[in-house]
Amino acid sequence: MTEAVKLEQIREKALQLGVKTAKLISADQIVVENRVVLKCRVGCDEYGRKMTCPPYVPSVDAFRAMLREYRWALLMKFQSQAHLTGEAARSLLRCEYDPTTDPAEKEKVTQFWSVWKSQKKEILLAVLELEKTAFNLGFTFALGFTSGSCGLCQTCHPQQGICAHPTMARLPEHAVGINMKQTMANAGLPLTFPFNKTPEPTSLLLID
Repeated sequence: MTEAVKLEQIREKALQLGVKTAKLISADQIVVENRVVLKCRVGCDEYGRKMTCPPYVPSVDAFRAMLREYRWALLMKFQSQAHLTGEAARSLLRCEYDPTTDPAEKEKVTQFWSVWKSQKKEILLAVLELEKTAFNLGFTFALGFTSGSCGLCQTCHPQQGICAHPTMARLPEHAVGINMKQTMANAGLPLTFPFNKTPEPTSLLLID
């Protein structure tokens, strides 16, 4: 079986697992920027709280070096089941934590996060299955990345350096500096962000 056939099998498997769109690209097409992790440090309430988030993950420079050792990547876009409109969709965290937020809007945000977090688990399981598929096809270093911070545990204790789910937990793309918006756009799979009504979850599988 040729490498091209194996890669296509991985892409087809992604579609079978519910991925809306899957596209193979060369790994050097992935856009990595130092500024991306600033959005983790400023504006994300998960910074420093999870082992899969900065500062507990490889630095952007370290990840760039690792990425050069990969040849292929599978870009994936999922169909989200979460819906939200208006100002709440543009200011999720503000609506969640601002005490002046209208209770009705806050409830909409709470419902959105409930659906989103449930789907994140489904996406993670799909990525792990694809990782296994690639591994079994001979791509020993295949590794998946997920959309958003890890949600496997209610509370993470990164200071202890022990993950309760080491075989399942995966890094968010942005945690190591991947600009998914630009990477997807360059691959002809543009993302609408901030989202309009429905977010577009993405994932990435490095293959080699």
